[in-house]
Amino acid sequence: MSLNGTDAPDFTLESTNGADVTLSETLDDGPTVILINRGHWCSFCAEQLQTFSEISYDLWFHDGVDILPVVTDPIGPVTEMRDRYDLEIQLLADPDGTVAEQYSGTEQTSHGLTGISATYVVDEEGVVQYEQVADHPADRTYGNWVRYFIRNGYEDPFEG
Repeated sequence: MSLNGTDAPDFTLESTNGADVTLSETLDDGPTVILINRGHWCSFCAEQLQTFSEISYDLWFHDGVDILPVVTDPIGPVTEMRDRYDLEIQLLADPDGTVAEQYSGTEQTSHGLTGISATYVVDEEGVVQYEQVADHPADRTYGNWVRYFIRNGYEDPFEG
């Protein structure tokens, strides 16, 4: 089931900075990017997160965009992931996969329950303007593309 063009499911999760983060509250300032990640052990997730970490300040400062990476692990391993990869963004812990299930879904893997990797861009009204659910764990949307997508009025900057 695609969420594109629908209202994004609201959620509240614990952040690696110790505070709870609620999607609907981030939308008060502008669009929000939601990244569903498989787990703290996922190298493809880390690579994608690094691309968003590099552009996070620019997106926040110029466009009011918040980035909410949701990782299907408890807060301890999620914090270790943030620190190990020296990420400038805070990660959100979804240990039971509740939020991942509402978005891209979950699956049982050799690492236990994981989210299916996905990227969502949610506009200020709470509507999903972009959805990319991975067909393979390495199938990702990276930060620069999302930055151009938002600045191009939610249109693919490379079409046309």
